[in-house]
Amino acid sequence: MNAGRTLVLLMVVVGAAGLAISGASFYSHLLYLGLILAAISWVSVRFVARALRLTRRPDFYRASVGDIFKEQFEVFNGGRLPGGWVELHNEMPLPMASGSRLLTRLRPRERQTFVARTWLTRRGGFAIGPTRLVVSDALGLFRVVRRFPAERTLVVLPMVFPVRNFPQPPGFLPGGRVIRRRSVDITPHASGVRPYVPGDPMRRIHWPTTARRGQLVVKEFEQDPQAEVWIFLDAQKTVQAEAAYETPAMPLESVLFTRKPKLTLPPSTLEYVISIAASLAHFFISDKRSVGLVARDRAYAMIPAERSERQETKILETLAFIEGKGDQSISALVSAHAPLLSKGSSVLLLTPTTSDNLLTVTDDLQRRKLRPIVILMEAQTFGGQAGTERIAVALRNQGTPLRLIACGADLADAFSGFADSYMGQDVMKWQRPALSHLT
Repeated sequence: MNAGRTLVLLMVVVGAAGLAISGASFYSHLLYLGLILAAISWVSVRFVARALRLTRRPDFYRASVGDIFKEQFEVFNGGRLPGGWVELHNEMPLPMASGSRLLTRLRPRERQTFVARTWLTRRGGFAIGPTRLVVSDALGLFRVVRRFPAERTLVVLPMVFPVRNFPQPPGFLPGGRVIRRRSVDITPHASGVRPYVPGDPMRRIHWPTTARRGQLVVKEFEQDPQAEVWIFLDAQKTVQAEAAYETPAMPLESVLFTRKPKLTLPPSTLEYVISIAASLAHFFISDKRSVGLVARDRAYAMIPAERSERQETKILETLAFIEGKGDQSISALVSAHAPLLSKGSSVLLLTPTTSDNLLTVTDDLQRRKLRPIVILMEAQTFGGQAGTERIAVALRNQGTPLRLIACGADLADAFSGFADSYMGQDVMKWQRPALSHLT
């Protein structure tokens, strides 16, 4: 109990006891004074709480792991009574979320603002709120709580590291000629127009022809001859591994000077495959390649191969919400989609699995004239099961391009020189590279 409550309580108790025993006017005055103070405090704290307005102004609503989230808080007292104590509690579920403050002497019609900075260390979607305001009177007799719900969401994308080079397979058709096969997606190669049918997307409507003919007409496209890149991400729960990890504290110089601190990935196979998938998607899309993503988490995620900045955004946002709770193996996922992939496409398998089924599915991909590349997490270095070396040796003997990633590896340098042995135009060279060039 604080001093204000103790004082008022003593005034009421002593005044009531003295009035009952002696009946002196002093005790009645003391009793009434205590009751009046309590009533004034009760009324004033509710008026102040009702008049408060809270505004949160983030600098952005989409960022990446490692960025600093900057947000401005503004508390406005729109009433005619001063606020004694106002506690602001930022209940945003973001790890290490800052912004909780104690505001004092909030005068009538006054605004108090401050800036909070939070180091983003975890990907995902985080509601910007709720925010709780606790208002107390000057004596601390009463407390009123006001809650302001979250109105927007901050999306934190996975960490993207620079990829200097990576095997880029050539298409089967030379000279940029199109594959004479209809495509449900928009490609750079338009083949003609046809009448609109219900279900066609609005973006495929050819407006000049529509205006000329007086009816809706849509464009038709043919497939791109350049090989596509498909990223298959293993989100199966039973194969993931994660070592003990503590979120690092934000450096003081980053708080003071808003410098972006250096952040390492948590020792989790899931976080590594997600960050690698995001980085490779950025690399290939920047190189004007069509990139698609397939993953089986709690829900099935499949993004058709396209090339655009919008495609990169879709892939990164999908990766931001993967939880690693899937129940389907990477082998089963790839086997289900292999018949649907265009010949010559690269198939990137990102997984920590030690199952022999991985050998079967990579061999099947090669027989289908697809080009598998396995990026294998060394699960034992993350605290998981042993057996990665055995699978790696078998993949090397099979002639499948392979990269091993250990916990704590510098991902920016992990693929240095990886493409040197796989840049030729010969398909057999791609499928059967010399073992001395593999990691």
